[in-house]
Amino acid sequence: MLAATDLHLRLGAADVLSGAHLSTRPAQVVGLIGPNGSGKSSLLRCLYGMLRPSRGAVLIDDAAIGSLPQRAVARSIAVVAQDAATDGIEITVGEFVLLGRHVHRGDHQGFTDDDRLIALDALDLVSLTGFADRNLGELSGGERQRAMIARCIAQRSPVVLLDEPTNHLDIRYQHEILALVRRLGLETIVVLHDLNLASRYCDHLALLDGGRIVHQGTPDDVLRSEVLEPVYGIEVRRLADGRHSYLAFGPVG
Repeated sequence: MLAATDLHLRLGAADVLSGAHLSTRPAQVVGLIGPNGSGKSSLLRCLYGMLRPSRGAVLIDDAAIGSLPQRAVARSIAVVAQDAATDGIEITVGEFVLLGRHVHRGDHQGFTDDDRLIALDALDLVSLTGFADRNLGELSGGERQRAMIARCIAQRSPVVLLDEPTNHLDIRYQHEILALVRRLGLETIVVLHDLNLASRYCDHLALLDGGRIVHQGTPDDVLRSEVLEPVYGIEVRRLADGRHSYLAFGPVG
């Protein structure tokens, strides 16, 4: 289990996080939501050790993340970062996804046939079957995003952290990727801007504002007008079509 307790983060003169508490549960998808600059991505980066909090602790199965070797952290947590740089990398898509298996091999060990099968299965899960021999640089932004998610799947870590994984994806793949995240049955924390996607695919939501988690609970608990309107500064209405509820923003008419 991944847990954050009383996280504070100061970058320069700015307090980016102030007392954040968050934890995962088996097979639960936790969504981090909130306006731009509210601290969502900073919180996620603290959770996988890219940023070191000024105060508080991040624990992986009760062990402080700072006390663990980098490879041990990677075996526990797979990450799809928002700003992952892939431009200019001369590598095939298959090779890129196979890198997710590196955390399970020693520094001088090669990949096994099982590793290659796992990578191919991951490509199939994100609808990139047949792309293994393509150069990563030839992919569109959406295809590249799916390749990064495939590498995350191939890593087979019990906790998955995703920073805006639906960026660059059209509507179909936004839903396919988030439905896949749910089917994986892993402890997952995902940063999302689209509140309707958060409502449909997350089990638990944490709403951030000004570096604080101001409300958390089930989507029905969090995605209410009286909770959202003070944070987003816009009128929010909850509607239903008989199968799903969704949010509409702004005044009627």
